[in-house]
Amino acid sequence: MSLAVLNEGNDVPDTYRELMLKAWGPVRTIIAAQRDHGDEVVGQLYTEIGTRIHPGGKDYETSVAEAVAALGLPEALVAAGSSAEFDAELRASHAAGIGLVGQDVGTPVIAVPGPEGERVAFFGPVMSPAPKGEEAGRLWDGTLLVASIPGFFELKRTRTVDPIFD
Repeated sequence: MSLAVLNEGNDVPDTYRELMLKAWGPVRTIIAAQRDHGDEVVGQLYTEIGTRIHPGGKDYETSVAEAVAALGLPEALVAAGSSAEFDAELRASHAAGIGLVGQDVGTPVIAVPGPEGERVAFFGPVMSPAPKGEEAGRLWDGTLLVASIPGFFELKRTRTVDPIFD
């Protein structure tokens, strides 16, 4: 799902609207990389870009260029970020994800097996810091458990810490 697509036309602060316009670039590059280099590159490129933006504090354009280079991908992929050529695919991908979870969400969205093998999607988990090892496994098991309960929709509480990247 794309926050930029989700928030199109919504009444959001100007600074957020400007950020969402910039957010199209990295996703366009990821779609181009997926088309040219396969699904396996998506997670790697997403992580490389996100690490540079979020804990790294770098701008989107620099993050994309550095991530493409770090993975040894063709530099031409960087130009995809300013091309509307991939927007239909981005919108279709967004629609598929939102179709599973609904409009009243943010990111991340995950889809997991639910009752009788159907896919169930949720907004989340949102946590800081991210669990590791056995703790991450318990979280995953719990996610699968709640997904297996027909009619389960939401758990939520107010955030009390900023993101912790470690």
